[in-house]
Amino acid sequence: MKIADLRQDYQLQSLDIADVANDPFDQFKKWFDDVLTSEILEPNAMTLATATPDGKPSARVVLLKDFDNQGFTFFTNYASRKGTEMAANPHAALCFCWLELQRQVRIEGTIERIPAADSDAYFHIRPIKSQIGAWASPQSQVIENRAFLEKKVEIYEKQFDTEGGIQRPAHWGGYVLKPTMIEFWQGRRSRLHDRIRYVFENSEWTIDRLAP
Repeated sequence: MKIADLRQDYQLQSLDIADVANDPFDQFKKWFDDVLTSEILEPNAMTLATATPDGKPSARVVLLKDFDNQGFTFFTNYASRKGTEMAANPHAALCFCWLELQRQVRIEGTIERIPAADSDAYFHIRPIKSQIGAWASPQSQVIENRAFLEKKVEIYEKQFDTEGGIQRPAHWGGYVLKPTMIEFWQGRRSRLHDRIRYVFENSEWTIDRLAP
């Protein structure tokens, strides 16, 4: 089969302005609750797109760790490629794709670091191996081989076993994307999908429908 012949005709559900909540965070919670009761693997996986100051984009999948009416929170290495890009250009986008439900959510907004105390709190509930990994990996940097990482892990395991307790490394922590736009996409037949967009302007959210 040719790649161009791969297609699905979506017809599970519909979406209209009359169906959605007035607040996009309430609508996101409704959809996310649907995802949590489904059998989707890694339901909190989302594509994070960042860009350099001159507009060169990059994207990767990260995991959502929290959300509220202030924004969407995730964690990473501040010195990673995405970390350096967000420091230089604090505009980013997220995309959730839940194909089993024939749904997608696109989010655009500004990025900022969360308070250090909140990063500490999350770091200390991570599995011990993940805590050590945050110390051991110079994320996004060129390394010689896998053995380099394994040696670093071994070094930090011995160090923290001696010292007792693992502190959050200064180069690792959380970010919140504060949205200015959230779009909910529901797949429909014949590619005539439903797209409902929320835009934050003049301190309030407006809702409209976009052509597919």
